Amino acid sequence: MTPLAKILHRRISATSPITIADFMAECLLHPEHGYYTTRDPFGRGGDFTTAPEISQMFGELVGLALAQSWIDQGQPPAFALAELGPGRGTLMADVLRATRAVPGFHTAMQLHLVEASGVLRARQKETLSQYRVDWLDTAGALPPLPLFLIANEFFDALPIRQFRRDKAGWREIHVAATPKGLGFGLTAPVPVDMLDHRLADTRPGDIVEIRPSAGPIIATIASRIARFGGCALVFDYGDWRSLGDTLQALRNHAPEPPLENPGEADLTAHVDFQALAEAAAGTVEAAVTTQGEFLQRLGLAQRAQALAANLSGDRLREHEAAYHRLTAPAQMGTLFKAFALHPKTAPRPPGFEP
Repeated sequence: MTPLAKILHRRISATSPITIADFMAECLLHPEHGYYTTRDPFGRGGDFTTAPEISQMFGELVGLALAQSWIDQGQPPAFALAELGPGRGTLMADVLRATRAVPGFHTAMQLHLVEASGVLRARQKETLSQYRVDWLDTAGALPPLPLFLIANEFFDALPIRQFRRDKAGWREIHVAATPKGLGFGLTAPVPVDMLDHRLADTRPGDIVEIRPSAGPIIATIASRIARFGGCALVFDYGDWRSLGDTLQALRNHAPEPPLENPGEADLTAHVDFQALAEAAAGTVEAAVTTQGEFLQRLGLAQRAQALAANLSGDRLREHEAAYHRLTAPAQMGTLFKAFALHPKTAPRPPGFEP
């Protein structure tokens, strides 16, 4: 067992099983053995590769979409440019490079990164060394300004709870201690008020996942945008409504059982975009499309062709593979979604045209 697995096994043996949410939180952010607190997991040398690491084109187009939204909303003279879970800072670096030529944008912006990992904060500081950056612990600490925010593969890592439908109610899936290590178990069936609305579209045996911390974060962002203006662009993999077991672990770019190496593998689950939209309902407008459609509407094909004109050999093949990975339905194009929040009085951000 990993060091964290031993800690959790002792704790559970002495008390009681823990929710999957508690297990994920410990695995990802334990102060000594947490996945994100002990390493840089990004890129080819890490455990997974995100869209900004695949190609600069992703961040360039996201940056220009944000800048156009800033222009559409009257070019406020001071605004917060923010990112949740910025990884190595690669996406923000691409956003800033692409928007450098937008008159007034950099002069008006105040750069804020919401990051819990000290290791990743250090990497972000290196990547963005030429900029003045304010690091925050939570989205609630963002300043009272128009907010232009991005979050790429942030919500999928927030802890989930899993419930299995039962004839007599719902049984929560939890993590228990067994003689051989950690294992999954089930609670007794009980009514779950927050899942009453899912009784109509599920059957006994179906699994539904909820993400308790996602709603409050989205509600905080939505309230800032409703009050001060701005927009939020969220990119993640998932579906409109949760159904099925989507908890997964990834280590060395390969999947493995979620309980196999606690603290040494990334843990994620699909994002329920309906839940995000409902958390923002009543304050701002929400829009969702596939990542592939979003990028194509912004002109990714044309940008890819322009870059390809100066490439050849292996570099050209890598560039073409990156374009395919970002947009192809069998890659990231369909499973990954683009989700936007914007004021009710403002146009939709580019890429989300009805």
